[in-house]
Amino acid sequence: MYVSMENKSKLNWSALEYEEKERGNDWFWALGIIIFAGSITSFIYGNFFFGLLLIIGGVLIVVFSLKKPDLVFYELNEDGLEIKNRLYPYGNIKAFWIEINTDIPTLFIKSERMFAPVLSIPIKIELANEIREFLIHGEVKEEKMEEHVSHKIMNSLGF
Repeated sequence: MYVSMENKSKLNWSALEYEEKERGNDWFWALGIIIFAGSITSFIYGNFFFGLLLIIGGVLIVVFSLKKPDLVFYELNEDGLEIKNRLYPYGNIKAFWIEINTDIPTLFIKSERMFAPVLSIPIKIELANEIREFLIHGEVKEEKMEEHVSHKIMNSLGF
């Protein structure tokens, strides 16, 4: 839904938390074999803590891979960008970039956060110009950004 800047100064949209991937039985078998082999090797070499860490990590990967993505609501307003119920004021946003030449158009936000300072937010291509206008109106700098290499690697591995 879009409400013009002249009226209420709001732009709302929603998107899935992440792209849901279809994983076959082969993916789960490969993960299980890798975790099993790694943990057995760790136990053989006497590194019980690492072996246990591999098992716990493998179980968590399976649990999270079976979880369905939540629907996240986004809002750009006169105060900043609101994601769920967390507000990122324009003053805390260092830069933004809108990438539309990908399968899923994405808004990149560089914030002042220490951990995960760049947020990648899926957008609808029809809203790209309005989102850009809102952020420029909020005096946020436009700076070219792209998906981090680790995200590309994780996507290629099926995560």
